Formats: sequence, structure tokens, C-alpha cells
Amino acid sequence: GIENAAFEAPSFRLGRQRPASPAGTGVGAPSDTETDADPNPNPEEGLCGWGSCTPKVLQLCNNPEGYLATYSLLAICQGIVVNGLVNISISTIEKRYEFNSFLTGVMSASYDLAFCMLSLFVSFFGERGHKPRWLAFSAFMLGLGSLTFSLPHFTSGKYRYGDKLEDTCQDPDTTSANITCNASTGRSHHSYLFIFMLGQLLLGIGATPLYTLGTAFIDDSVPKHKSSLYIGIGYAMALLGPAIGYILGGQLLNIYIDIQIPERQDTTCSKVNPDDPRWLGAWWIGFLACFFVTWLLIIPLSMFPKHLPGTAKVQAERVSETHDDGSEALVRTQNIGKNVKDFPVALLILLRNPVFMSLIIASSSEALVATGFATFLPKFIENQFGKSSSFSATLGGFVLVPAAALGQVISGILVSKCKMDCKSIIKFMILTCSVALLLNTVFLVTKCRNQPFAGVSESYNGTGMLLNLTAPCNVKCGCLRSMYYPVCGRDEVQYFSPCFAGCTSYLLHNMKKVYHNCSCIGKPKRESSSADFLYEAVPGKCATQCRFLPLFLTFFFFAVVFTFMAVTPTTVAILRCVPDKQRSFALGVQLVFLRLLGTIPGPILFGVAIDNSCTLWHIDDCQTQGACWVYDNERMAYLLVGISAACKIIAIGFVVMAVYFYKPPALNKAVSPQESEIVSAIH
Repeated sequence: GIENAAFEAPSFRLGRQRPASPAGTGVGAPSDTETDADPNPNPEEGLCGWGSCTPKVLQLCNNPEGYLATYSLLAICQGIVVNGLVNISISTIEKRYEFNSFLTGVMSASYDLAFCMLSLFVSFFGERGHKPRWLAFSAFMLGLGSLTFSLPHFTSGKYRYGDKLEDTCQDPDTTSANITCNASTGRSHHSYLFIFMLGQLLLGIGATPLYTLGTAFIDDSVPKHKSSLYIGIGYAMALLGPAIGYILGGQLLNIYIDIQIPERQDTTCSKVNPDDPRWLGAWWIGFLACFFVTWLLIIPLSMFPKHLPGTAKVQAERVSETHDDGSEALVRTQNIGKNVKDFPVALLILLRNPVFMSLIIASSSEALVATGFATFLPKFIENQFGKSSSFSATLGGFVLVPAAALGQVISGILVSKCKMDCKSIIKFMILTCSVALLLNTVFLVTKCRNQPFAGVSESYNGTGMLLNLTAPCNVKCGCLRSMYYPVCGRDEVQYFSPCFAGCTSYLLHNMKKVYHNCSCIGKPKRESSSADFLYEAVPGKCATQCRFLPLFLTFFFFAVVFTFMAVTPTTVAILRCVPDKQRSFALGVQLVFLRLLGTIPGPILFGVAIDNSCTLWHIDDCQTQGACWVYDNERMAYLLVGISAACKIIAIGFVVMAVYFYKPPALNKAVSPQESEIVSAIH
């Protein structure tokens, strides 16, 4: 009747095993009292807290749900900064620091560059480390990156939205006397690009553990059939961050960049307002707020143990779905991954897995499109449908982010409820990618023609030349290309400024300028009462006649839903098709390729395409080209749909290849001599 550990079933718990005693003696066998006193035989499945401080109230969070909540908060903060505030501030930063879309694309890619450089090492060495503490480090770096990104505002001085030059037609001699060329200003503004890139690099370092070790920790702690649901919720919460970032940033852009609008010396002139194209919003406030919030998350993240209670039982009950190429047995028998020397072997095993590599290239193609649209969707809406920067950013956030979150959750629920195996998950991805490809044709259906712009797409009442703002009606006004202040004429044509419209006088009507005596503006195109034409031009762009915005938003919403329905299944399929001990490392390798082939070239490629559709660049007093003022809407739409369609076709092709290559695992498969030779040769 004495317990003898030598005859007990082997324990599946991680950590130390119960010592066996000599048969029949009972020596070394713990008594019932000892067993009750040690409810957690695995020391790595510890209590929540810091050292010896483990309050009982914290143990309520010592479970997968508590970790998921904390993980989600950090993912939300990361999403607010990286995918929300940065994207919504792009247009404002371009105008403030005179960057073109290519430079802002390079700035956006800096985040992915840091992620790419560190992802392999963090995921490899962190696999056997304390993953929650890695996330505490992640929170520290994300906060530091947010602070760094906001620094240019405090070092670049006050923003001057206009000079004292008259915006109406003046004597050329008077105008030229006030022109000064300060070439060093543009160069000094361009130097701030490196500070923005440093901030993005720090944000990339902080995000690396979050989406490698943080995701793998969820998969380690919950049963296989629940894993997709938990990961889907975590990814959806990560997408809630950009929604908050878009909405918060859109509201902050309605606040003047320096908080207080400076008084103009010319008291007859109205102050700049958010509808003025020279208006710049307070983009930097959101980054400071996220800096404080993210650093507060260091405290709860550092309290979790190395493994949550019950992790050993979950691991013991798992059934392997690793692709049958011998890698599972190879990793198990050779114990690969315990030291630095195993790094090349572990990497080679993953790179030789055709299913894993096909899924990686497919997800990279989708990421290229997703990142490009996330960066430039507000600019597309602003130029295609004639909306303000703040409204376009807010609208883009309302459509893009909820759709992406909905797609993640729906796919996670479907995979979990249907209990799909690895091959079924990959087939499900083919369906979602195909539907998303069809819905992307919305760009061709809803493209809008440009509003008539004198000197760009329209002549000056039959005089002058296209792509030349100067015409006989304004040649004597001495107008400056550096003063972009668009006005809409009564002929429903937009003009670069009141000067280029030939206007010589103005009045204040309801605290707003209205211009008269404009030599370049033709007769009204429609009949109306005389009260409507007490003016010849009013400030601002002409109202767009395009009515496709609701249709575009509806179709684009569903295109994003189906695009992101492939994200959670991709992650789950990758975790299933690789050896269990390489799951974190596999996510790290995936994210390296995701950055190299997707999110790094994505903003740059989209930025080059958008720059290629520019028809009117800003030219300063030194004749230096700056940001773009006017784009060719149709050309922009064709370029974007071409890029997105090509990438999605590539993604579908590689997902089909993954289905073809996948082989379910065979039980008790031994390591082949060839695989052993590979390991020996590399060592």
C-alpha cells in the first residue's frame, strides 16, 4: 500500500520530475501531505507578482485570459502609434518638413527595417526565455520610440503658414522685392527625417517581441482548438489601436500645430482655419500621450510567470500537425535550439519546409498591399474625393481598421468552431484571398475625374498652356509658385492662388475673403441669382462633383474584411506546420520575410506610384521641388489597383502551392541518415 514512484505513469509536466525510489522502499516518494503542500510541481508555472510579492488579487490574472488582456493593451498602444498616428500624420509631416511621398515612404519603412533586423534573434533566443519579461522590454522601447518621434516638433521652431506678401495681383517690382531664397531652410528640414527614422527604428525594436514571443506564448498556453480564437482576438485588439489612432489623430489635426494660432499683422486678413490648405494640425500630441501610457504597461507585463498554470498539461495533450519532412523528429532527437551554435541549423530546417515558405511569401504579398493602403489611404480619399486631411484620415480609420479587426475575429472563430486541420486552414485562405482580389476592382469602378484646374488640366479661358500656371491674364502680376492658396472661381475652375486668378481686390464677407476684379476667371457656367455672384472667387478648392465615395467605402470595407480573414489562419497554419520547439522562431522568420518582401517595400512602392501621378509640385522661392499639391486621380487609381491585383494573384498562387506540398505527419517517423548528415555538416 506504499506509493512507489517507480511504478507510476510518467509525468507530462514541464520542469522537474518526481524522483523514483528503490522498489518497495518508498524512499523518495512524496507523501500525500507533501503533494498537497506543493500544488505546482513545475517551478516555471509560478505565481503572478514581482519576486516574493505575490498578492492573491493578482492571481485572478494568472491565466490565459489575463495575459490576453494585458497583451491586447500593449498591442493597442503599438497599433495607435505605428499604424494609426504615424499614418495619419504623414500628410502633415510632408507639408511641415517639405518631404515628398518617397521620403515619407522611407520613413515608414524604417520601422520594418528594425523589426527585420532583430526578429530572428529575438524569436530564437526568446523561445526558451521569459516571454512576458520580453514584452515588458517591448513596452519600454515602444514608449521611447513614441517620445523620439515627437521631438522634431519641439526643435523645429514655430510654423509659419504664410508670409506678408499679398495674395492678390500686384506690381511685379513690389512682389520681387520681398522674395528671399533661404536654401538652408529646406536642407535643415530634411535633416529631421533622420529623427523620424530613429523613432521608427525604436518602435520597430519594441514591436519585435510583441508579435513573435507574445503570440507564441498564447499558443503555448491554450488548447489547440482555442488557439486560433485567442490569436484572432489578440490580433483584432491590435487593430483596434489604429482605429483609435486614426480617430484621435484626426481630431488632433483640428488643433493648430502650435496650439495658438499666431496673429497676423494684416488685420484685414482672416486667420488660417482647418479648411485652409496651409493649415497644419497638432500631430505630435498623440505621440506624447502614448509615451506615458505605454510605459505604464511595463508594470503589469513584468508580473507574469515564465509559464502560465496548466501549460504543461496543454502541451502534453497536443497532437502534432508538422509538415512531414522529418523536421519534427530531427529537432526532437538532436535537441536543436538550446545554444547559439544551433541557430543556422534551426534556420535551415525552416527554410527547407516548402509549406512554411509558401505561406510566408503569400502573407508577404498581402502585407505589401495592406501596408501601402494603411499609409496612403487618407491621402487617396483626400485627393480622389476632395476631402480635408483630417476628415479623410478619420474616414479612413472608420473603414480600414474595423474591417480589418472584423476579418481577424471572423476567421479566428471559423477556424476554431470548425476545428480545421492545417490543410483545411490553407484551403480556407485561398477562398478569402480570391474574394478580396475581386473586390479590389472597386478602384476602377469608383475613380473620379479631377476638378478643372487652370494651368494644370484646364486652360485660362482658351489662353495659356497646360502645365503652365502663367498666362496672358496674370503674366504682369508677378505671382509666386511658393504661395499655394487655392481659390474656386465662379466659373467652377480652381486656381492656384488669387494672384494666378488675376484678382486685384478682395472684401471680407462673414470673416472670409471674397475676391473681385479677377481677369482670368470666366463667366459662370450655370444660371443663378445675382446674389450668388457678389464675388468672383472664394478661398478653398472647388466642391467635387464625384458621388462615388459611399460606394467606394462600402466595397473597400468588404475587400479589407476578406483580406484580413487570411491573417489569423496564416499564423495558425505556420504554427502547425513547423516543429513545436520552433514555433516562436518560425514566427520570427515569417516576420523577417514579411518586412523584407511586404511592409518595407509597400509604403515605398505606393509612395513612388502616388508621386508618379502628381501633376503639380510645390516649388519654393529657390526653385526647389517639395511636396505635391495636385494628383491625376485616374492615373493614381489605375496604379494602385495594378499593384494590389498583382500582389494578390501572387499570394493566391503560393497558397495553392502550400496545399500541394503539405503532407500530414507520420507517427513515430525516424530521422533519415541524410538529415543527420546535414546537422553534422553544419555543426
